[in-house]
Amino acid sequence: MVAHAASKASKQAAPDTAPHGAHGDAAAASFAALTHRLDYLEPADAKRVREAYKYADEAHLGQFRASGEPYITHPIAVAGLCAEWKLDAQAIMAALMHDVMEDSGATKVDLIEKFGAPTAELVDGLTKLDKLQFSTREESQAESFRKMLLAMARDVRVVLIKLADRLHNMRTMEAMPAAKRSRIAQETLDIYAPIAHRLGLNQIYRELQELSFQYLRPWRFAALAKAVQRARGHRRDIVERIHNDVVRAFAEAKLEVQIFGREKTLFSIYNKMHEKHLSFAQVNDIFGFRVVVPALPQCYLALGVLHQLYKPMPGRFKDYIAIPKANGYQSLHTTLVSPLGTAVEFQIRTESMHLVAEKGIAAHWLYKASDSGSVTEAQRAGTVSLQSLLDIQDETRDSAEFLEHVKVDLFPDAVYVFTPKSKILALPRGATPVDFAYAIHSDVGDHTVAAKVNGEQVALRTELRSGDVVEVITAPVSRPNPAWLNFVRTGRARSKIRHYLKNMRQEESLELGEKLLAQAMRAEGLQMPTGDETAGPDTALWQGLVRWSGNRGRRELLIDIGLGKKIATIVAKRLAKLMAEAGARPDALTLSMSRYLTDDSMPTQSMVTLDGSEGATVQMATCCRPIPGDAIVGYLGRGEGLVAHTSECQVGKRLFQRDSERWIAVEWSEEPQRMFDTAVGVLVQNSKGVLAKVAQAVSEAEADITHIDMGHDPGQATIDLKLLLAVRDRVHLAHVLRTLKRSPLVLRAGRVKPQ
Repeated sequence: MVAHAASKASKQAAPDTAPHGAHGDAAAASFAALTHRLDYLEPADAKRVREAYKYADEAHLGQFRASGEPYITHPIAVAGLCAEWKLDAQAIMAALMHDVMEDSGATKVDLIEKFGAPTAELVDGLTKLDKLQFSTREESQAESFRKMLLAMARDVRVVLIKLADRLHNMRTMEAMPAAKRSRIAQETLDIYAPIAHRLGLNQIYRELQELSFQYLRPWRFAALAKAVQRARGHRRDIVERIHNDVVRAFAEAKLEVQIFGREKTLFSIYNKMHEKHLSFAQVNDIFGFRVVVPALPQCYLALGVLHQLYKPMPGRFKDYIAIPKANGYQSLHTTLVSPLGTAVEFQIRTESMHLVAEKGIAAHWLYKASDSGSVTEAQRAGTVSLQSLLDIQDETRDSAEFLEHVKVDLFPDAVYVFTPKSKILALPRGATPVDFAYAIHSDVGDHTVAAKVNGEQVALRTELRSGDVVEVITAPVSRPNPAWLNFVRTGRARSKIRHYLKNMRQEESLELGEKLLAQAMRAEGLQMPTGDETAGPDTALWQGLVRWSGNRGRRELLIDIGLGKKIATIVAKRLAKLMAEAGARPDALTLSMSRYLTDDSMPTQSMVTLDGSEGATVQMATCCRPIPGDAIVGYLGRGEGLVAHTSECQVGKRLFQRDSERWIAVEWSEEPQRMFDTAVGVLVQNSKGVLAKVAQAVSEAEADITHIDMGHDPGQATIDLKLLLAVRDRVHLAHVLRTLKRSPLVLRAGRVKPQ
């Protein structure tokens, strides 16, 4: 795992002169401190933990951290953090042994035999992928993170131990080189702190952020720490006065509460200053208060007492009790104006809410429930909380793309919206109805055509706000639009859309590749073999061809042909050679028909026929923008699919001279399935309403303007408009141009030809 990058980097071989006795005493002393924290375990469980410690101690014998301490002190510290959450014996044992599979050559089978399958599963989930070779650090990080997610799906204790591991590494990084400290701190800030937040582990979340900030921005951290220290002295009187006023108000209301002071972390102060361009003096909510009450109804009573004491700031009240955060956090937040004019934030919650707020999902173990049901519920809650991450790792196979999705999905700032049936969904800030649709189900997202927010139809790119009621309208024929990738915010939506588009592109490329290879085979006087490399009468032929091409199968080979990565004529010649070796002979009729059919004067169905429904694998070149009726040729770009150019296009002619074997015969279908864009230049008199009159003329001719450019010189007597028009064919374009020329304000109109 990435966390192990820190622990492994801080580990080194023991020198021959290492004072083993002293280090051994230090390790024993730290384990003795751990045993005092394990008093909540049964004696039999405590004994098993001791056995795990002995096993780990032997595995790490002779290994030292960069600080000079025995390496075993790190697993003991990780186990100590897990003991603070009162995790069970299996989790404590796994924490002690989380590096033994890496360092001692121990196998999962060894651990199953000695400590049982559940503990071995936890250790395996925590072991990083050292044996695999990765091309980049980012790929290694993403693949390791995948494994953690998969283990997390089975048992949320994996991520709790992992976070404890990372926290201790962050606390003990002083001895490491500055470059490594910065890299590990950035990984922590990008991945681990947001996961802690997602699981509601606010104490760890804040500490990981603070430590990362300290290593990434040491000078700013030190400057802010001094500023907060000074502010603490300056504002002590104000804080004490507010505290006394609040205590007196609750005493008069006869409400039993616990009041705690709360100080904003240096990282959150820095973030607020950076995002809102504030000076330190302008950040007025550095100090706040937390009010803990015995029961839920008293939260709202306490809120009333505070609002009677000081005036609340409008728009600064949030009820996370009625609408909890996605990680289970519940509290009332209100910001009040003190008598001195300073803003003071209060958080009001019950004791159980406070436990969940600080410990998150780990709080389930702190209840010390004797039945296993609560543990199962905790695991279920953790799995649900991170379900979107698991969905992303199912959809995404590219490591860099996967890590990008994860970072987006872990973005902690959320909006809370409602389904028409009043179910609450938490989405990242800036999320759109498309994100909402994919959050409900991937099928809903894939077939989305429109959306309503609070009963009114809105654009799919509309940003949602907390409290919106969102309704998605679907249609069976609708498919994901590549343009959605420009505005969706959740990693789940982004990965689902890309996954669909990738599959759709492959299917279209497969169909085009089959057409191209069949056409090339007819030119060799042969019919395409049937079956594939696994079944059918021509299995041996396909196996030989696939081996020659380096593809994994017939399907992949045909997709490569459709994408232009392989040339159909070259593949056909190799296949023809294999067929000749098997005894096949060219058919004279097929050969002569092929030559007749590919004659330029007689385009027929042997050519690739375009009707506009081909999808992403066939594109119209933007240099010449061909439309039905134009004479066209097809260029197979490397990995781009088929690009159609007009036969007069100069760009196309240069490509032909450089790469002639990549050109194929194409023709238009008699019934195109859509409109096609073409460029038109219109010279008009510069007068009031001229643009509206041009648009009206285009509309009368039943065409659409998809883009317009008016230039940057409005003071001239004439304006040269450049329009992108969607038309059916050349006949339709001619009708549009005639309609435009009839307008008295239009001086000239014509199709723009590529230079």
